[in-house]
Amino acid sequence: MVFQILAVFILAAFYGCYFMKMISQRHKGIQTDQIGKGKAGLAKYIEITMKIATSIVPVVEAVSIVMDSTFFSVSVRGIGAGIAVMGVIVFIISVITMQDSWRAGVSSTDKTEFVTRGIYQISRNPAFLGFDLVYIGMVFMFYNRLLLMVSVWAMVMFHLQIRFVEEVFLLETFGEVYLNYKNKVCRYFGRRR
Repeated sequence: MVFQILAVFILAAFYGCYFMKMISQRHKGIQTDQIGKGKAGLAKYIEITMKIATSIVPVVEAVSIVMDSTFFSVSVRGIGAGIAVMGVIVFIISVITMQDSWRAGVSSTDKTEFVTRGIYQISRNPAFLGFDLVYIGMVFMFYNRLLLMVSVWAMVMFHLQIRFVEEVFLLETFGEVYLNYKNKVCRYFGRRR
């Protein structure tokens, strides 16, 4: 029961941050959800598939929490809870740091600031890292094959989004500035010398 309660708080904080940011930006006239909009070909396919995957994950997480499904010991579940909490913290910090430049998906019509400060000094994609950590933590807390499969699917789609949509967009939009940043900061975590 402890892990179920903890998981509800973790997901409430995580998804609460996501939707509160969207609502806040909507009040400012900013369209946060750019997933699949104004795109074609591979970029559109990746973004739409990512959106489907990330819509299914919380449903499977909720069912797993209710069923309290698990395969792991209490200590492994505790480690999973720690990983998930870390994911929430990383995600919230990334959203706060991006301010009104934060979007879900890329937008060629919105001109946003290129953010490299704060958490973006140690991760080019901390929001995606936050998602990944929450997903991994939830799998450790409530392991079942379906949760594992949909979580891995979503994480693979995040990686494809970063690699084939966002990095291409950032290079086209910010050119040399982005290349210099990319050469200094790792895709997920760490700095290069």
